[in-house]
Amino acid sequence: MNIDARLTELGITLPKAAAPVAAYVATVAQGGMLYISGQLPFIGGILITGKLGNGENPPERTLEEGQAAARACALMIIAQMQAALGDLNRVERIVKLGVFVASTPDFTDQPKVANGASDVMEAVFGDAGKHARSAVSVPVLPLDATVEIDAVVAIRG
Repeated sequence: MNIDARLTELGITLPKAAAPVAAYVATVAQGGMLYISGQLPFIGGILITGKLGNGENPPERTLEEGQAAARACALMIIAQMQAALGDLNRVERIVKLGVFVASTPDFTDQPKVANGASDVMEAVFGDAGKHARSAVSVPVLPLDATVEIDAVVAIRG
C-alpha cells in the first residue's frame, strides 16, 4: 500500500510537524524503531485545551471533542514520521500509542478518546496500523492540552 496515496484517498492533509516546546527532540530513530515524543492536538492551528468530563461543569470537553483531539494528535504523529523518515512507506508497523487524557476524576472513557487516534492509524496504515496502546487519565497536560499522544513505530531501512 502506498501511504501517500492512502492519505489522499482518505482526504487527509498532514499538518506541518510541530517543533518541540522544551528541551527534547520530536523523534529518535534507533535500532529499527522510531520513537515519537508526545504530540498535542492542533486543529486549524489552534491547540485544543481543557479537561474531558461528563459535561456537567462547562467548559469541560465532551467525549466527541476528546476523540477529535486524539485524531489531531495522530495526524501530528504521522507528520512527525514523515519529517523524520522522508517516506511514510518506510513505516513497517505502528507498535504502540501512549494516550494521555486530561480529565476530571469522574470521566472513565479514556479508551474511547484514544480510539480517535487508533482509528486513524488503522485507516492510514491498514493492518500495520493496529497497535498496542495505553490510555490513561492525567490531571493536566502541557499547555492545558486536552490530549497528548506518543508513539513507537517499527521502520524499514
